[in-house]
Amino acid sequence: MKSLFDLAHQNKKIESRIVVALERVSEAFRVLLWNESKENALSPIQIQILIFLLFHSSEKCKISYLAAEFNMTKPTISDSIKILLQRGLIKKFDDPTDTRSYTISLTHAGKKIAEGSANFAFPIEKPLSSFSGEQKEMLLSGLLKLIHDLNRGGIITIQRMCFTCANYRFEKGTHYCELLKSRLANNELRLDCPEHKTAI
Repeated sequence: MKSLFDLAHQNKKIESRIVVALERVSEAFRVLLWNESKENALSPIQIQILIFLLFHSSEKCKISYLAAEFNMTKPTISDSIKILLQRGLIKKFDDPTDTRSYTISLTHAGKKIAEGSANFAFPIEKPLSSFSGEQKEMLLSGLLKLIHDLNRGGIITIQRMCFTCANYRFEKGTHYCELLKSRLANNELRLDCPEHKTAI
């Protein structure tokens, strides 16, 4: 199989150019995240953990869930958690039902950094405002399908998107949410839903 980074091959195949384009967007994300982490003297994953804790419910704020969320090992996440604890940016609460587990939450200082860092990817979002509604809808639809397929292929793990939710139905070309009891337009499909219930 020829590499999609081989220009002779890449320029003949649109799928290869799309993947390379996504890699460039990913590079922009990495640069912005790295700049944010340097500003706070933290690692990129530590910034991501703080932002995750800011916006997600307590049952998701555990080492095992964070490891799956970020596709990392528990020891790697644990190392970051130790540093965040030492810096006074997070605190932990023992789980009364499991003595080996604990929940993590932000301290006041941690919340301040998380809130300040949460918009680090805005420069990527900003250019999208010049897209037409149809262009944005097509882009979102394609990315959702790609993420869902990567999830089913085991490349990425936890996804709290409509397509993986027990409440989601797709019938006769229509998206439907059993929880909301309503149809969903393409531009209403969620990538990270707080009410997500994993389909069995």
